[in-house]
Formats: sequence, C-alpha cells, structure tokens
Amino acid sequence: MQVDMFLTKLTSMCKRSTEKGSMWVTMKRLSMKCQARLKKMASKGEPVEYRCLVCATDGKRNISTSVAVI
Repeated sequence: MQVDMFLTKLTSMCKRSTEKGSMWVTMKRLSMKCQARLKKMASKGEPVEYRCLVCATDGKRNISTSVAVI
C-alpha cells in the first residue's frame, strides 16, 4: 500500500479505536537482499538500503506499508 493511503487508513483506524477497542502498530527493519550479499556489500563499503515494514491492526483490519530508512 502507498504511504499516503496507509496514513489515511491509519488515521481512520485510530478514530474508530478511540471510541471503542484498541489497535497495534508494529515496525520491522527489512533488508531486501540475502545476508551473504549484505555482508559482501558492507565489506566493500557499498551503501546498504534498508526499508521499514510498518503494520497496523485493530483486530479486524490489517494494513501495512514499506518505507525507506534514511
């Protein structure tokens, strides 16, 4: 899901959960390459791009997006 759409849905999920219920937001760092390739890139001094997976749920609906980590 695109980041703008994720934020819109996250906002509406927050509004629903303040009236009744709860919600959870989790983040996890992702590397889009295998561990061996990451080590090789690090040893050569090449920059490694990481992304962050952001997920939110209210128990009924799940939404997620991936954002670049600077």
